[in-house]
Amino acid sequence: MPDKLLRPDSDSTALALDRTSMGSTLPAADLESAHRDFLAAATSENTRRTYRSAIRHFLGWGGVLPADEKGIIRYLLAHAGTHNARTLALRLTALSQWHVYQGFPDPAGTATVRKTLKGIGRTYGRPKKQAKALPIEDLEKIVCKLASLKTIKAKRDIALLQMGFFGGYRRSELAALQFADIAWEPDGLVITLQRSKTDQQGQGIIKAIPYGTGTCCPATALRTWLDAASIDGGAVFRSINKWEMVGERALHPASINTILADCAALAGLNYVPDLSSHSLRRGMATSAYRAGADFRDIKRQGGWRHDGTVQGYIEEAGRFEENAARHLLRKPPA
Repeated sequence: MPDKLLRPDSDSTALALDRTSMGSTLPAADLESAHRDFLAAATSENTRRTYRSAIRHFLGWGGVLPADEKGIIRYLLAHAGTHNARTLALRLTALSQWHVYQGFPDPAGTATVRKTLKGIGRTYGRPKKQAKALPIEDLEKIVCKLASLKTIKAKRDIALLQMGFFGGYRRSELAALQFADIAWEPDGLVITLQRSKTDQQGQGIIKAIPYGTGTCCPATALRTWLDAASIDGGAVFRSINKWEMVGERALHPASINTILADCAALAGLNYVPDLSSHSLRRGMATSAYRAGADFRDIKRQGGWRHDGTVQGYIEEAGRFEENAARHLLRKPPA
């Protein structure tokens, strides 16, 4: 596929830059290249990857670019019964972005297309599947099981899962964590994330993780892993081969799902298919609420931007305890 189908066209979106107009000594070609780089940096790599995939799917189905409204509607109708409406909405967004940045009219944003998508959602809509929260009691089971193995991989996984849980980190944040991001304080760890999903401008997000006194202590686990792997710079969490040799590169974010699933199965948890890396963040929120943490502290530790997201986790945590039927069912019999 021509690469220009997946990124803004310099002829239609880049400014006509030259040395005279910009007062720069750089050649015009270098200025245009820098401008294209800044345009690309305005959108995260994950978003660009998702949009490229959506464009490929549309073209693979038989769509053509630039598209028209009829072609977009035929695409929606062809996938209405097999694709979630949320997936189709994301692909429409990708198609809209392509047309806007290429300077064409947007056929995916018309009222008819949007109403068609809404009708598909109402006809075939189904609840979004959520990762199951990992409660702290089950995290402790995993930690105990891994500690009994005494391997370097077990040390890494103990540190990885505890950091993900108590730090409320996303898998991309765990994979991107650098040794230089960590500061050791008398009360625990202070982690400065250079960039995250909610900090695309790179202002930095600071989180503190206290020392623990029970089965779990993420600070101690992290120190144990770094010492065992002789890591004093670069990526914190790295791949390990079958000979127990630690690699130089950071873990791929997607591999964290597999690590959690394998560790949960090893500990005998019976809901492994319902787990993902997001289970660590959800587990922190629900377990912290049950332990008495307030809304503000949970939101800050998880780095959530929206109150509604945190409120949903709190409601999940109190689904049985804060339940009107509970009061009726525990009423003494007449």
